[in-house]
Amino acid sequence: MGRKESIILAVACALIALPVMMAAYAGQSQKPPDTAVDKPQTPPKNPTLKVDVDLVLVNATVTDPQNRYVTGLEKEHFQIWEDKLEQKIEYFSAEDVPISLGVIFDVSGSMKDKISTARDAAVTFLKTGNPEDEYFLVEFANRPEVAEDFTTDVTRLQNRLIFTPAKGMTAMYDSVYLGLEKLKEGNNPKKALLLITDGEDNRSRYTFSNVKDFVKEQDVQIYGIGIVDNFNSQLGSGHTGRAMVEELSDLTGGRAFFPDSVYDLEDICTKIAVELKNQYVIGYSSTNAAKDGKWRKLRLKINPPKGLPHLNVRSKSGYYAPLADAATTGRN
Repeated sequence: MGRKESIILAVACALIALPVMMAAYAGQSQKPPDTAVDKPQTPPKNPTLKVDVDLVLVNATVTDPQNRYVTGLEKEHFQIWEDKLEQKIEYFSAEDVPISLGVIFDVSGSMKDKISTARDAAVTFLKTGNPEDEYFLVEFANRPEVAEDFTTDVTRLQNRLIFTPAKGMTAMYDSVYLGLEKLKEGNNPKKALLLITDGEDNRSRYTFSNVKDFVKEQDVQIYGIGIVDNFNSQLGSGHTGRAMVEELSDLTGGRAFFPDSVYDLEDICTKIAVELKNQYVIGYSSTNAAKDGKWRKLRLKINPPKGLPHLNVRSKSGYYAPLADAATTGRN
């Protein structure tokens, strides 16, 4: 091939390659610089609680003397003891994390004249959640039934509540037990039950002792609303039914309410919803490495910043230690 032909061939190759080179250059020139300033900011999603599985997690509610929720505290304001030994706090969060929650709703015959207002109160509670919260509904009379499975669509629970008649007896313990079992399927680490009832259990196969032991094995907060509509109510002051609802709530770091009127229900449900969104989560690795499955008592203390009054803190009273073979025992 002569010199003239070689020059012509080289020019032709350059012309063919030119569009490709220009396209590549254009693509590079349009790429934004890799700096934090120029990168578009992606809106943060709702925070997700992801921590070491070996951490003991404790949900804590802090209130002032007027029973108002206190926010803005830091890790150094908390101390925690396990079986009288102080533990080092390794995880701390004050964010509104997604929750998995079961509504345990009494549809027994005694609820007949209260059920409409109780439904409205439950719906008020459900509407305060964030989009990543998930709920299920257990209705109970003679026996409990999962009326609506886990969903983020609160209208499904609302529609189900509207069409359920009130009749039958009160299998409350069985329904709480079923709710605790169902919560194991929840996608969120933070879990709770909301129990709405007007009477003492008179139908369950499980005893209160069965339910109490099962509650102690779960990391679940229980909020109870017992409707006290007259002086002789089974949930009146001093009655067994009231004491049992209170004990389950106190054990888990939840809270029990006993309104005298159904017209207070909506306000109470709002308070519970606000409380669940204004809690601190504290985590520590236990200094007790024994996997013996024994009950360990917890004590949480607040050291408020200067200038603040004495603060009250509410949390679960303890937990079961893991067992060496947790898969066989079901405790974790």
